[in-house]
Amino acid sequence: MMNDNLYIRAVSDFRDARRKAAIQEILGALTGNSNELLSYETVRQQLRAIEGNKTELRDIPLDAIVGSVGRYSDFTRGFLPRRDSDQQRWAGVMSKTTNLIGLPPIEVYQIGETYFVLDGNHRVSVAQQLGATTIQAYVTEVRTRVNITPETSPDELIIKAELTHFLEQTQLDRERPASDFTTTNPGQYPILLEHIAVHQYFMGIDEQRNISYEEAITHWHDDVYQPVKEIIQERGILQHFPERTETDLYLWISRHRADLENELEQHISSEAAAADLKIRFNPEFSHTFGRLISRVLDAVIPDALESGPPPGNWREETLQQKRSEQLFANILVTLSEADPHWMALEQAIVVARREQAQIQGLRIIQHPEDDDNETSAARHNEFFARCESAGVHGHLTLETGSIARAICKRAYWTDLIVSKLTYPPGDDLVSRLGSGLRTMIRRCPRPILIVPDNVTPINRALLAYNGTPKAKEGLYASAYLAGKWGIELHVLTIEHPDIFAKVALDEAKRYLIESQVEAHYHLHENRNRANILLEFSEQNACDMIIMGGYKASPLVEVMLGSVVDEVLRRTEVPLLICR
Repeated sequence: MMNDNLYIRAVSDFRDARRKAAIQEILGALTGNSNELLSYETVRQQLRAIEGNKTELRDIPLDAIVGSVGRYSDFTRGFLPRRDSDQQRWAGVMSKTTNLIGLPPIEVYQIGETYFVLDGNHRVSVAQQLGATTIQAYVTEVRTRVNITPETSPDELIIKAELTHFLEQTQLDRERPASDFTTTNPGQYPILLEHIAVHQYFMGIDEQRNISYEEAITHWHDDVYQPVKEIIQERGILQHFPERTETDLYLWISRHRADLENELEQHISSEAAAADLKIRFNPEFSHTFGRLISRVLDAVIPDALESGPPPGNWREETLQQKRSEQLFANILVTLSEADPHWMALEQAIVVARREQAQIQGLRIIQHPEDDDNETSAARHNEFFARCESAGVHGHLTLETGSIARAICKRAYWTDLIVSKLTYPPGDDLVSRLGSGLRTMIRRCPRPILIVPDNVTPINRALLAYNGTPKAKEGLYASAYLAGKWGIELHVLTIEHPDIFAKVALDEAKRYLIESQVEAHYHLHENRNRANILLEFSEQNACDMIIMGGYKASPLVEVMLGSVVDEVLRRTEVPLLICR
């Protein structure tokens, strides 16, 4: 009678468990969360796991049992019964059990932190129904190169399987054990293997020899993957994408860089692609909202009245990238029909040879139909002939649209813009309002080297310094040029009611001394500042003037003009304008 009562109660418990299973099935369908037990053999094969020979008896946590060897379709992920036909066997186990007494140990395989039932599925289900937290089991450990946990989802399991294959192919967990190649999306490891194969191919071309796959793997890691990972760490990019990993971001940056190079038809550095990724795809609302506002303002405000990026960004980026050895690695040169003697390119070549830099030539036309094939081919050939003759690597791109906007669009991906001084801002309101050069100077996030009708070797420079934020950008560039190139540097500060001239000059002197740069310092009384700059430059045989960009607001500068405009109209030597 007692046994009959126990069995009847066990049947009731089974039906209760079946109802719970049905509810879980419905909830799983609604939420998209998997309610399936994992197949041991599928997981073992995917993870290329190897079964051990040692078995030990111990208590294991019930919630770490995630799968079964043969009955993974008979129970839910929580080991609730899914089939009515299991009632007799399930109730039989339950009726013989009191507080787990009478349950013999089950048999399981252990993979990582999870367990798969070889024998005892019904015992696990009954133990769960009784509210137990552990169960005795004979455990056979199964070795694999990656770890899985009870929280591992089916997608994560696919990722683990792909990671296992990746590590078996590359042996990077042994060759570079400090590197973590975890990703959060399936399908990424085949892309990493493709990166290695492409790297092997180009290594062979560069070194003119056969490159073994093993050599290519470690070279890819050390020369491609690890440098990008260091950029991610140094820039703190991962904190803006908390749900992602460094390998996710490596792949994102690689794809983003390739997309940008296809769009712009020019080389993009990993640093630049990473910085753009951080700004453009940062999920934080403030950044997204700021970008939206910027686009709206860009559409409604006239070009001449836009203020452009804040001063200091360029210097902060170069310091962050630790580019003390090569400040101008990528030079953008505008090629214009109004520059028949190629002055801009020739001046850019002077800089490129000093910096061992590459030149990105940019031809801009208003409309696609304006491009004449014969003229285009001739300029193309001339561009590459001049670059090749100078021993400088060059690339040429054609852009359609507004000159100023095209240059500003590409400026972010370069370190210096070199442009021919063709149409300097006029000395009247209408001319200033319609000046593309003014727009370019205001909006470009990089220094601009404006070239008049003379190309110079840049051996002696004049820095116009007044202590303003943009002048400090010029001071930073001057320190680099004087220190790296060894040019003679003159620093000129002109007294003016808006500044403390002596304080500003002393500030420049301290900075240059700290930078271990020698210079000549000059303080001049207040008169026409453009006249003083140009006269001083001529008297001291300076072959380049360095100065900050527009200081006042765009509206004030358009209405009243500025020293920058006047120097642009009259200079006979290249003018480096920093912002």
